[in-house]
Amino acid sequence: MSTTTTAAPPSAPAPTSALNASRTLATAARVLRQLRHDPRSIALMILVPCVMLFLLRYVFDGSPRTFDSIGASLLGIFPLITMFLVTSIATLRERTSGTLERLLAMPLGKGDLIAGYALAFGTLAIIQSALATGLALWFLGLDVTGSPWLLLLVALLDALLGTALGLFVSAFAASEFQAVQFMPAVIFPQLLLCGLFTPRDNMHPVLEAISNVLPMSYAVDGMNEVLRHTDMTATFVRDALIVAGCALLVLGLGAATLRRRTA
Repeated sequence: MSTTTTAAPPSAPAPTSALNASRTLATAARVLRQLRHDPRSIALMILVPCVMLFLLRYVFDGSPRTFDSIGASLLGIFPLITMFLVTSIATLRERTSGTLERLLAMPLGKGDLIAGYALAFGTLAIIQSALATGLALWFLGLDVTGSPWLLLLVALLDALLGTALGLFVSAFAASEFQAVQFMPAVIFPQLLLCGLFTPRDNMHPVLEAISNVLPMSYAVDGMNEVLRHTDMTATFVRDALIVAGCALLVLGLGAATLRRRTA
């Protein structure tokens, strides 16, 4: 008896695992072109942190020392929150529209895609952090002992961390509403435990232990180091490296959990 075999239909090319610079840059350019036509998202990323700092300054108009003590910390927290929101929603919109599925059917690795998104939003994070830092220092009179460049560095790292967290959680949301719902689960606990409202060593030991593994705690600590010391300290370097390391780790997790479409 003779048997016949049918050829399997050709499959889509498998995405490469190694990062490719040209593909990463092409992805970043595409995202930036799309954002250029979305003025509301740009306003949220660029202007909201500045507006919040402006309001905070005049909320404490009669107590400028209070603004000095918490303004530096919030200079890092506000960009983190806004980048988290915009990145998670924008990435989810790409998936629900089918764009991610079409891109991943091409020879485009998940790492290239995540790196491209991180590069595009990171570019906006640089602009956002520079504007917010300049506003706080030279217009609102935020008084810091250390270098303004170190303050800008931590603000930028916080914005990049928010970008990474937004890319990561977008893989677990089925709608833009669900993406926003991740904010109380991911951001609010860090906000309460980061040491902004009370020193972390005054918390219950269990909460202090939890705060020690949350990246926002080290972002606030880094800002406080700039606030109190004229020179770059070893503690500042440690805090900055932890925030940067957490951002890279979360970006890796985002690439590992990236899905083509929503469930």
